[in-house]
Amino acid sequence: MSWTSRGLRGSALEELIDMTNQKYRERALALVKKIPTPITPVKFDNDTRTISLAYFGDKSTVDYIGAAQGLPICFDAKEVDRKYLPLQNIHAHQIEFMEEFEKQGGIAFLIVHFKNTGEFFYLPFDQLKRFWEKAKAGGRKSIPYEDFDRQYLVHNKTGFYIHYLEALNIDLGSREVRK
Repeated sequence: MSWTSRGLRGSALEELIDMTNQKYRERALALVKKIPTPITPVKFDNDTRTISLAYFGDKSTVDYIGAAQGLPICFDAKEVDRKYLPLQNIHAHQIEFMEEFEKQGGIAFLIVHFKNTGEFFYLPFDQLKRFWEKAKAGGRKSIPYEDFDRQYLVHNKTGFYIHYLEALNIDLGSREVRK
């Protein structure tokens, strides 16, 4: 019996982020770790020592948490094969966690991979929150590709597969302007 999970849809994206985070760590730019998704095993094969059936346990918060140059950061990775990001892919408890994280002085965001264009975007939490609130008020239930800010396009650069720290710097600069 093979076990597949909708929760593993972004695993290729997460592998690229993990490789980037390793390079960030090696260069002392950031220390960011993947938060494991809690699972509860139901069937365990003692011969192969593998889990053949499991279900997700507690609600997870975000995919990654850590610090970049002393700044606390947290983010979630989303991969879509459409020209929009469905907001149903983001859960209320994740929005709540990211909001509380920002209130504590951290920076929260999404990394979104549009598979059909091959592009990666950094989506600052304040922008995500605006779309989330509009959807709750009866508006559009997704974020169209066209609404992603091109200044937050994340590039593969100098050995970093998904060099999101550049977009983080742009986000920080825009926060300073708004103050």
